[in-house]
Amino acid sequence: MVLSSAVIEAFSVSVTTFFATIGPIDVAAMFAALTGSLSAKERARTALRGVLIATGILLAFAVLGEMILNALGISLAALRAAGGVLLLLIGIDLVTVKGSGATTTTTDEDLEAEEKADIAVFPLATPLIAGPGAIGAVILLMAHAEGNFLEQGAVVVALLLVMAMTLGALLLASRLQNWLGVTGMHMISRVFGVLLCALAMQFLFDGIAQSGLLAGLAAS
Repeated sequence: MVLSSAVIEAFSVSVTTFFATIGPIDVAAMFAALTGSLSAKERARTALRGVLIATGILLAFAVLGEMILNALGISLAALRAAGGVLLLLIGIDLVTVKGSGATTTTTDEDLEAEEKADIAVFPLATPLIAGPGAIGAVILLMAHAEGNFLEQGAVVVALLLVMAMTLGALLLASRLQNWLGVTGMHMISRVFGVLLCALAMQFLFDGIAQSGLLAGLAAS
């Protein structure tokens, strides 16, 4: 079976978007800092639980996202435009190497996490992995592929691939930090940040065009 160019494009765009919004390397760095006192076995168990919980959350939004939009009366055009703005802000954060509530935890959340023995659910699963940015991205990408089950399947496969990459990064967190160093981790973040900014602008343009706003302004 030969996949169409649209399916391949949906997969590649999804991988890039999920990698940028989830940020496996950034999550691994935070995970290493939060689990410094745990044994290797406890780290592995915590990483696996966190990734499985986050995957369940994101898959739930992938399946129920359209239902949620319909219940709230939100159009696909509005979602594309809003999602584009959100992803653009995340992309700018990545390029400038700054943390935001969309992809990282706040200071208060970090303090709360340090007081808890088990970090698998909070802050690992959410908001570090399944944060607002990733949730918004999965809803947006699934809605963008609405009506095409192959493209939606490509989005889900891309999500699972990035989650597998995230698990691998968590299991190798301390080694990854030593290998890449601060400069290497920032370089990867900047590259994916630029790509995410471009994708975000495309979503924003598509949303504005689909809304009919420009046609209405041209007619008036």
